[in-house]
Amino acid sequence: MGSLAERRAIFSGPLQPFELAVTAAHLAAASAATVHALLRKREVRAAIGWIGVVWLSPVFGALLYFGFGINRVHRKAQRLRGLKSPRLYGARGRGAERSIERLKTAVGAITGVDLEEGTVEAVLQSGDEAYPQMLAAIDGAKTSVSLSTFIFRADKPGLRFIEALARARRRGVTVRVLIDGMGGGFFLSPAYRRLRTKGVPAARFLHSIWPWKMPLLDLRLHKKALIVDGELAFIGGLNIAAENVLAEPTRHPVRDTHFRIVGGVVQQIADSFDDDWAFTTGEETPERTRPPARQIPGAPARAVASGPDHAVEQLALVLLSAITAARKTIRIATPYFLPEEQLITALQLAALRGVEVDLVMPAENNHRMVAWASDAHIRPLIEAGCRLWRSPPPFDHSKLMTVDDEWCLIGSANWDARSLRLNFELTVELYDAALAARLSGLIDAKRGDPVTLGDVDGRMFVVKLRDATARLLSPYL
Repeated sequence: MGSLAERRAIFSGPLQPFELAVTAAHLAAASAATVHALLRKREVRAAIGWIGVVWLSPVFGALLYFGFGINRVHRKAQRLRGLKSPRLYGARGRGAERSIERLKTAVGAITGVDLEEGTVEAVLQSGDEAYPQMLAAIDGAKTSVSLSTFIFRADKPGLRFIEALARARRRGVTVRVLIDGMGGGFFLSPAYRRLRTKGVPAARFLHSIWPWKMPLLDLRLHKKALIVDGELAFIGGLNIAAENVLAEPTRHPVRDTHFRIVGGVVQQIADSFDDDWAFTTGEETPERTRPPARQIPGAPARAVASGPDHAVEQLALVLLSAITAARKTIRIATPYFLPEEQLITALQLAALRGVEVDLVMPAENNHRMVAWASDAHIRPLIEAGCRLWRSPPPFDHSKLMTVDDEWCLIGSANWDARSLRLNFELTVELYDAALAARLSGLIDAKRGDPVTLGDVDGRMFVVKLRDATARLLSPYL
């Protein structure tokens, strides 16, 4: 066996030529396979799995990848044909009515919630239009005010809300405010403290400074809803912060869209808040604070509350159902676009069967890694015939979707894994042709520069690699 010194010399000595060659081959092959997987694998899980294999199994893992991980038949077939992706042109519009009726049935089965009447009284642009109406509604409240928000800053607009809520409380109105434990400030939440100081009942969703009491940092309350007297609701993507008021310039202005809603669907929105309040505080909502909503004639509407506590991924299934129902047009505006492959595939199939698919994303994003990951995610859509657009600055936080100018979805949810799987979200579907046509016009008005295959393929190699690497984090961004 030799002395201890001899054995140490064997293991600590320089690598032999053969070992150097194997190590170099492993590094080269693993690096090449990693780059290929980052740029070519559409499924995030598949990309992560293969990258793990090639690095954890020296040389052999790379051989496995190059032998079985690359779809050579598909690539060769494309070269032989010399054709673009196929496009199937069907007769648009046929069966639209039946499709919309089937959509009603499908969403009802997914959510277990009945359709109610709902009327969007106003489509409000950013805090400039929404905040005055929301503050006026709080000042006019007679019985109850419930406010749920992701971000609540104690800046100029936030202080106005705090004062209005405190005035309502002093008038004897039942006031409850629910702020997300992360979005509202994890270590410090000045708005929460000011509300409590003024005697306004407020709570922070899934928040604790003790790790064993807050084990799930990923699960966030992303809902934005204000319910007044059980008869009026404001929902959409609007947080409470100065950057949402475009008339008063800030360093990072945010454009958004909010909605004023009345009708029976308001009760469903209120029920969603009551569930969140009871979960956070343990307090059940007395019936006296939830009067029946006024019966106002309106379009069929339904509140869709989604989150990780549901047995199925409700929001993703609703989006899939709506995409499948489309016969003429699908229009989407979203600040963050990182859905899983099933939604990408559904949009591709819609375009291939002749549906006009338009997707609008911001030209400037407030989360760089999300923007990078999105750029690595969109090529298959463009290949299938979807039209992608960049909305000009400022950053647009609006979340809108319409189908065939007959159905629309509004609310707090983005097209990313966080909204579709981790966040507690609130959206409302409406079968309202006039509103859908109006929102389609708003989405069209946001369209700036188109995104082409040339734009996607023309990125520098290092940028493509950066974007593909960021895409691996898409389930957590």
